[in-house]
Amino acid sequence: MRRIILLTLLFLAIALPATAEQMWDAVADAKAVVIEGSARFTVLTPRLIRMEWAVDAHFEDHASLVFVNRRLPVPTYTTAHEEGWLVLRTAQITLRYKPSAEFTNDNLLAQFDLNGQTVTWTPGMDDKGNLQGTIRTLDGVKGSTPLGAGLISRDGWVVVDDSQSPLFDNSNWPWVTERPKGERQDLYLFAYGHDYKQALYAYTQVAGKIPLPPRFVFGTWWSRYWAYTDTEFEEIVRGFQEHDIPLDVLVIDMDWHPTFGVKWWENRKDQSGHTLGWTGYTWNKIYFPEPTRFLDWVHKQGLQTTLNMHPASGVQPFEEQYAEIARAMGIDPATNAYVPFDITNKKFAENYFTILHHPVERQGIDFFWLDWQQEQNTNITGVNPTWWLNYTHFTDMERRGKRGLLFHRWGGLGNHRYQIGFSGDTITVWDSLAFQPYFTATAANVGYAYWSHDIGGHMRANLGSKPAAGVLPDPDYPELYTRWIQWGAFSPILRTHTTKDPWSERRIWAYPAKYATAMRDAYLLRESLIPYIYTAARAAYDTGISMCHPLYYDYPEAAEAYEFKDEYLFGSDMIVAPIATPVSDDSRLAAKSIWLPPGTWIEWFTGTELKGPAKIDRSFALDEIPVYVKAGAVVPMQPKMRNIAEKRVDPLILTIFPGESGEARVYEDAGNTLGYKSSEFAWTTIRHSRQADGTHKIEILPVNGAYPGMPATRGYEIRLASTLPPESVSVGTWRYDASMLTTLITVPPTAVNRPVEVIVKESVAPATLVSGVRGQLGRLRTAMDILNTSWPDGWSPDILIQAAQTGRRITLQPSTAREELEKLQRDAPTIVEAISKMDVDCRMTATALNHLGHATTCVPALK
Repeated sequence: MRRIILLTLLFLAIALPATAEQMWDAVADAKAVVIEGSARFTVLTPRLIRMEWAVDAHFEDHASLVFVNRRLPVPTYTTAHEEGWLVLRTAQITLRYKPSAEFTNDNLLAQFDLNGQTVTWTPGMDDKGNLQGTIRTLDGVKGSTPLGAGLISRDGWVVVDDSQSPLFDNSNWPWVTERPKGERQDLYLFAYGHDYKQALYAYTQVAGKIPLPPRFVFGTWWSRYWAYTDTEFEEIVRGFQEHDIPLDVLVIDMDWHPTFGVKWWENRKDQSGHTLGWTGYTWNKIYFPEPTRFLDWVHKQGLQTTLNMHPASGVQPFEEQYAEIARAMGIDPATNAYVPFDITNKKFAENYFTILHHPVERQGIDFFWLDWQQEQNTNITGVNPTWWLNYTHFTDMERRGKRGLLFHRWGGLGNHRYQIGFSGDTITVWDSLAFQPYFTATAANVGYAYWSHDIGGHMRANLGSKPAAGVLPDPDYPELYTRWIQWGAFSPILRTHTTKDPWSERRIWAYPAKYATAMRDAYLLRESLIPYIYTAARAAYDTGISMCHPLYYDYPEAAEAYEFKDEYLFGSDMIVAPIATPVSDDSRLAAKSIWLPPGTWIEWFTGTELKGPAKIDRSFALDEIPVYVKAGAVVPMQPKMRNIAEKRVDPLILTIFPGESGEARVYEDAGNTLGYKSSEFAWTTIRHSRQADGTHKIEILPVNGAYPGMPATRGYEIRLASTLPPESVSVGTWRYDASMLTTLITVPPTAVNRPVEVIVKESVAPATLVSGVRGQLGRLRTAMDILNTSWPDGWSPDILIQAAQTGRRITLQPSTAREELEKLQRDAPTIVEAISKMDVDCRMTATALNHLGHATTCVPALK
């Protein structure tokens, strides 16, 4: 038996990929180290230097909670002694140190070049240009809130003071330990100028990579704080299915366990002194009579699920697991004394997982939503419970061969290794929505890539009020919720949520049709973009650049990249500027000021081609999202699915935006294993270019790499956006969707290890003929809806209806496309004239004309 156990352990050691912690090496190469008296300098990169001073000249080689890997390739550098100063020179930094007491501005300085000017740093300098990072939570925030410091600065340098950070020991499951006592300094100087991307890459080299969450995380989530039974959860899931809305993750909030009618304002306490019913580990059998059968049903629907956990109360005597964990912790169960929560106690942590969490996982829970809201200290100085819960939950999964995943608040620097983030309980107002894009993108400045927000907001500003029956608490809320969903579709995680409030509805199909339709469209678009999103998530792992990141990463010398804070890059090819204001009553459009960087950009939802750099004012209908795609970009997408578990991505959809050429790489792996850290993944490269003979060549190269379950064959759908119908296509069949002005080419299944080449002979047309037509057709249809409400006094003019039907006619007869679009342009003035002459309430005609972009005012006639 012993031999079998040893062989099993050996097999597991070979079969399971190494965790990140096992791959760290906190001890730098000796060749990178310079010791001068009581100071030690470690040259980590040409622009990153660790600077230590210790009164006893004893330096620290353990990993800290932040910096875990110092064994990097040794950069070229020199040292010299000049007039009593140690001078250390790399290719970019000159550091000078005069041996004496602790580091001060009198004995230590570093100089480097920033845009042709010499910048000098000394200890204690104020980092005035810091571009900020993130904070633990947005709990209770209404609108904006100050953020913590980031790892990049317009000043060109950032110093991270790691002097007080606790350490990891060298055990099999690295555990936290306090730093040795004594006077010491441990500083990391990042002097990357405005090369923000390289600064963040360097940070992930020494502080650990941004993990790649499981693929399902990037689908859509349902969450609401409400005491749902298993029957009600099944009804919600069926609601998504019946309304053809994708759903990937089902969140079960705290009422899965007994809560004893918890009302936090009543101040009832358990033995730990915390709110009674807030913590629990025993299924509430009234709500979930057979949890395992329910979770099995959930998985059969293709869903993953998570439970809400508030662990602060420890384990109370009423829990089913109490006796077992009490004995394991040396407490006599007969005493009914609770087991205190002590997560930095390794014995407690091991029992916490083995007795409380692993059995629930075996029942069918996929990961845990930790909702720590209590104290900020543990029994180890410098360790806050949020940070350490994130570490232990994430690494507990990886140590068992699972891809790490948790859902919790940010614990501080170093927590980028343990994601994803729960931003907490915001107040539901437009200003809160407006702040979230900036907040999310700025978190990239500390490597925190995956904030998940309560989409729709958490608490009404007037939560205490009870509206009259049938009256919405906020008449503007359907529009606010719609815009929040649209932002969520282009955020790291799309998860709806709300507090326990009967008037806070999160089922999108419960809203009036125009809002429900716009929200459903956003859900469908989000799900279709998973190949693009997952590729961007892999890039974050490889480069340290989060999927949502500020414009100044790519345009660091453009003042506008800092000024337009609510814009961000979504992956490498899109700029998004979410709407966070209501539409105007006069036009049914929301105005937005946009900055476009240099180059040509395609406004996705209207098809308008725009040139940068430029500040522009644009307007957007309820169903439009300000998304700008680089000219020539190839955006990988997937077919319509109920969720990602429904089927594999076949065909792979490749949406190609207008441009002379472009290239994309699509990342794939098994979706939920640790193989992404080794070699179990594949890349597919797509290229396209205009040829000298006027044709358009699209190439799909053979797949590079492999992973378990990788398909041997695959079909493709190539979508050529903002084009006229082609004259010919060399491979497959094609059709034309005139409502989107898009050619759709179906390429039959092909072996993925073989190249595919498609030659398209396109109909030549000036850009002005197709630019903006998609948006124009949508606006014409809305103008019809506005004017048709004037019945019986009036109805939309025939010329308006004919124009709105342009797309339909072209789809039926693609060969007429050029003629139809030319007619649409010619008829524009006549359409305006016909609407202006309508003998109806001028408020309707003015709204329709304003919606079409023709500024009009109305002074109703006095009766």
